[in-house]
Order: sequence, then C-alpha cells, then structure tokens
Amino acid sequence: MATIAFDLGGTKLASALFNEEEIVFRNSTQLEGRKGKQVGQMIREMGNTLLEIAVDRNLQVDALGICVPGISYQQNGTVWAPNIEEWEEYPLLDELRNEFSKRIPRICIDSDRACSILGEVWKGNAKNSRDAIFLAVGTGIGAGIMINGEVLRGSNDIAGAIGWMALDRPFKDGYASCGCFEHQASGEGIAKMARESVTSGRFPGSVFINKDFERISAHDIFKYYEAGDELAVAVIDNAISAWGMAIANLVSLFNPEKIILGGGVFGPALKFKSAIFEEAVKWAQPISMKQLSLESSALGADAGLYGAAFLAIRK
Repeated sequence: MATIAFDLGGTKLASALFNEEEIVFRNSTQLEGRKGKQVGQMIREMGNTLLEIAVDRNLQVDALGICVPGISYQQNGTVWAPNIEEWEEYPLLDELRNEFSKRIPRICIDSDRACSILGEVWKGNAKNSRDAIFLAVGTGIGAGIMINGEVLRGSNDIAGAIGWMALDRPFKDGYASCGCFEHQASGEGIAKMARESVTSGRFPGSVFINKDFERISAHDIFKYYEAGDELAVAVIDNAISAWGMAIANLVSLFNPEKIILGGGVFGPALKFKSAIFEEAVKWAQPISMKQLSLESSALGADAGLYGAAFLAIRK
C-alpha cells in the first residue's frame, strides 16, 4: 500500500509518494504567484502524476494527506491560507474528492501546525510521546499541540496560533496583524524589530545604520550577532526571551513531555537552545518544567510532509 502526501506552503508545493513508511519519490515546485483555483489545479495535477508513478512501481495508493499553511476547517473541508490569494474559504477537500475519490479511499487535510507534530511523533523526536508540542518559528509562528495522543484543534480548528501570544505590554499597533510573539520573534519579526531599532536611534554604532532599511533580514541579524553588533545582539536577546517565555507558557498550560523546535529560524537559532531553556525555567511551572525535554526537529523542513502522510495513514 502507498500514500501520497503534500506540504503546501506560501511559496511552494512539496509532494511525496510513500511506500508504507518510506519516501520512494518526492518533488518540490514553486507556486510562482499562482492563486485561488490555480493552486488547486497544481495540487490535482501533481496528485495524478504521483498516481502514475505509483502504477509504474506496482503500488496501490490508498490514502492522500495534505498539510496547509493556515486553518483547515475539519467540518466542511475548506481552507484559510493567508499567504495564498483567494484561499479564504477554499473548498480544497471537495476538489480533491471530486478528482480522486474513485481511486483513493482516504483523503485528509490538516494545518501545517498539526502535521508537523504528527510527523515528529511518527518519524521524529516525539516518537512514543502522547503529550508533545511542535513550536514552528519561520516567517510566522505556530504550534502543533498533541494532548493525550490527539491533536488539539479548538472549537474552530484555530488552536496553536500562538503568534498571538501576549508576551509584552503595552499593546502596540504592530501586533494587530500577526500578534505580539510573532512580531518580536518570528523570522519576519526579527527583521521588523531590527528596522524599529534602526529608527529608534538607540544603536548609533550598528552596521545596520548604513544598510538599506527595507532589505534587513533575519539572516543579516544572525550574521551580525556573531560579530557582536549591538543592534543585532539586542534583537536576538529579545527573541531568546520571547521564545523562552512562550515555551514557559506552553509548559505551564499543557505539561508536555517534549517541545520540538522547528521551522526555518531553528536553523540558526538552535545554538541558543540552552539560553532559551534557561529563560523558560524562570517563568514556567517548576515541576512541569523539570520534566520537559526541549529538542530540535529530527525532520526539519520535512516534518509537515511526513505528518501529512501519517495523518492519512492513521485515519
């Protein structure tokens, strides 16, 4: 038996054909500005390609799973994906069923948050865990939360949108579009904080004073942190505090066995894992914090893809 898995992002579509538990074929294609039904058509075309490959390899596809960058509404199968135009209430499940239901018995959709923790539980560093959280820090921030072996969804499938976690006061207008935590400590947030620091005039000796203001990126901040630039150090130290406080809040709320650090920022930010843990210890419920294992993702960028496959397999 075989499974087709998709990981849809804001800029690309990753896909894979699984033979039971291993990837036997994979592909990644840029969206290149596609929107609305164009993205749906792209997914269906790649699904048909993977079905043809399965036939060539004498594999019978019995499940299809896809993770999406936003909210997957479980009741009606629609998707809200803020980084894909015209995907406010996109009828993705209906489209996939119309295309594939005669050939693929099980078709499942879930958020990238949920699929990331499912991937780590299946093939990563949360194996054998029933209470674990995947903290994804990339362009934005989200958390896949597994409690007692089940993904926590909330009343409207929005649980885990922790970019809106309140970690500072007073409220600033910049928090309205993405939340306090995301504004300060996501990849885009780190760049925003650097731009705000440039305009504040607090770091006159920083190399960023003479750089193109709009082109400052998180990559630049990590690079100049290593060089000791005062602005970069202040921005990263603030992010470390925010990551630690958020982890403390998750520990105190959910008492997880493990929190897995993933997403593009935990890459370069993994070197701060000890400092993040020390910050979390200050704020968290102490007994729960002592029981926590803070780990990096074993699957990296593939966590969502593996999770999409596991989502379909276990259904």
